[in-house]
Amino acid sequence: MKNILLTAAALLLSLTLSAQKYQNGLVDKTVATVGGETILLSDLEAEVQQMRASGAGSDRDMRCEILENIMEAKLFLMQARVDSLTVNNDMVAGNLTQRIDWFRTQLGGDEEMEKYFGKPLYKLRQEWQKTLEEQSLTEQARYNVAQTIPEVTPYDVQSYMKATDPEDLPVVPVKYQLSQICIYPDREAAAVSVKEKLLSLRERIMNGEKFATLARIYSEDPGSSRRGGELGMASKSIFWPAFSDAAMSLRPGTISQIVETPDGFHIIEVIEKKGDMFNARHILLKPQYTAEDREKAFSRLDSLRTQILSGEIKFDLAARFWSEDLASRTNGGQMADPATGSSYFEIDQLKPADYAAIKDLKPGEISEPVESQDNEGYQQGRQGNLVYKIIRVDKIIPAHTATFENDYTQILEKVQNNKQMEAIDKFLDDKIKSTYIIIDPMFHECEFSRDSWNARK
Repeated sequence: MKNILLTAAALLLSLTLSAQKYQNGLVDKTVATVGGETILLSDLEAEVQQMRASGAGSDRDMRCEILENIMEAKLFLMQARVDSLTVNNDMVAGNLTQRIDWFRTQLGGDEEMEKYFGKPLYKLRQEWQKTLEEQSLTEQARYNVAQTIPEVTPYDVQSYMKATDPEDLPVVPVKYQLSQICIYPDREAAAVSVKEKLLSLRERIMNGEKFATLARIYSEDPGSSRRGGELGMASKSIFWPAFSDAAMSLRPGTISQIVETPDGFHIIEVIEKKGDMFNARHILLKPQYTAEDREKAFSRLDSLRTQILSGEIKFDLAARFWSEDLASRTNGGQMADPATGSSYFEIDQLKPADYAAIKDLKPGEISEPVESQDNEGYQQGRQGNLVYKIIRVDKIIPAHTATFENDYTQILEKVQNNKQMEAIDKFLDDKIKSTYIIIDPMFHECEFSRDSWNARK
């Protein structure tokens, strides 16, 4: 969650830095006019700073590339206004809240944020909301242009394949179709053990030991444990709801009861609260499983594997009876990507432990028992729960050059993308020719990637 907010906020920072001094005493100026839209040098330099901070590079002059991108965005913004497109207010409001919360967290509160930007919070809200509203309109206009292409037909796909050198056709990577039988360790017993440890630590704190000292020794949150469990002043919105609710209900200096989140189990000490922000310490413990848990599960899985290989029972039937993974057992153990629903996996879509178990197997072969993770928490981008499994390789599709017969959907998507890009290119070229455009002489040396821009210098 924090990584997503970091990316969004870094982009926002690039668009909102105040005007700065340049060489020869230049403070700021308009470097391009596109229709009724102006582009300031300070906007351009802020984008350059953001790109450098993110480690991004450019094969061309960075300022020239950024200016071209901004000018293209202005053309789409103008079209959005002509088409009377409306802002997605819910999305803008959500993104604005996320970005403000991120800055408040990183800078330590409203006052510090206002000092950093040199503007009151209400002014920052106004500027950022305007930027997000323009982005909403620009994205909608670009999407509408891309959707003007006629429906792509099988004839279009065949024509593309005939006109394309075989070496330039898409290469389809190796794909696996897999089935699994899963057994979980005794999660309830592990949870009870963790809670007992946390209750013991809480009692020690209540008896006078320092929370920070115990957090450094015992907490399993590597980001905060070295700081004595301290998280820093942050908006409640960036934490799991159960965690923030518990923290906001505490008085500074008091210790929470055990709080469960998808990350594990916590006890919390609130240091300071300010509005909907707080600074807290916490100790995180995660359920731990024993060698006995592993041996017990492996023994059971190995027995099932032996029965399947001997023909006593079929794999899909064994999965329906004994697998503890609810998502796959109803399909006879067949695995599916939780993001797409596809039953085919490329190598980078497989969990490392799963791929290590099956990489040397042939279709029909079954892996030895392996320790892996499930898909719980997939949407939050975190690691899943511990699970033990055996995996059968159902099918392997070797890497190959795409063919009409076997990879129609993939080629169709590529043809559609090509046509959409052609529609966008035509829109931009036509608009550049018909729009009032002035580019400052300081950028006349730029070699823009689109010739129609070069013709307007």
